[in-house]
Amino acid sequence: MEHTIQILARAGYASRGVLYLVVGLLALTSAVGMGGQTTSARGALVEILEQPFGRILLLLMIAGLVGFALWRAIQSLTDADHHGRDPKALVIRAGHLLSAVTHGFLAYWAIRLMLASREGSKGGSLSALGEGTATLVIAAAGVLLSGIGVAHIFKGWTARFERYMTFPSSHEPWARHLCRFGLVARGVVWCIVAGMLIHSAVRLNSREIQGTGEALDWLAGSPYGQWLLGIVAAGLVAFGVYSCLEARYRHIRS
Repeated sequence: MEHTIQILARAGYASRGVLYLVVGLLALTSAVGMGGQTTSARGALVEILEQPFGRILLLLMIAGLVGFALWRAIQSLTDADHHGRDPKALVIRAGHLLSAVTHGFLAYWAIRLMLASREGSKGGSLSALGEGTATLVIAAAGVLLSGIGVAHIFKGWTARFERYMTFPSSHEPWARHLCRFGLVARGVVWCIVAGMLIHSAVRLNSREIQGTGEALDWLAGSPYGQWLLGIVAAGLVAFGVYSCLEARYRHIRS
């Protein structure tokens, strides 16, 4: 059982890494004027499907996303990383549970994509909920994502990820700095997404859920936007590499 959980977790980290590599590389080529585009994780899945052997690649991604969702649920519910039960630990474990849900939905969306039920690559509707309920959900998601974003920035700045990973000595000089850069960049993106969600809730506009693609679009449209987009896009590529390193070197305690 423990060996199965390790395989699922490592496949999940690898799938997350591939998604961020695609998102980051597309945004980076857009920033330098090479014809790329800003997109979200869903857009990255569409891009993967359109490649040669795309259906096989997407099937592998679905398996990895399901594995990652299960691993995040295990992390949260069984405290696999031994965070404890103090308020700070419970917030971290709640973040893991949210990650399990979001990656589970992403896997479900990818399955629908496989079955040719095409949907937009950015955002999602909350119209099934009442307007007031949807607004509260968006506001709560914004507050939670802002905390996750700040936690990523702190984790990258302090290199706290090293307590869960052991790099070979030959990798350590470059891997540490690259992982820090990637975590900070992802934290910045999450904070921007959180700000957009809270802004939507304040304006009572719950039509669309804002995501990574919209956050990168906002960066591109800001002063010095192409430079900022390029830096953050490079950071997302670094986060993709960080996730792939987690797939190989993270301590998986089931």
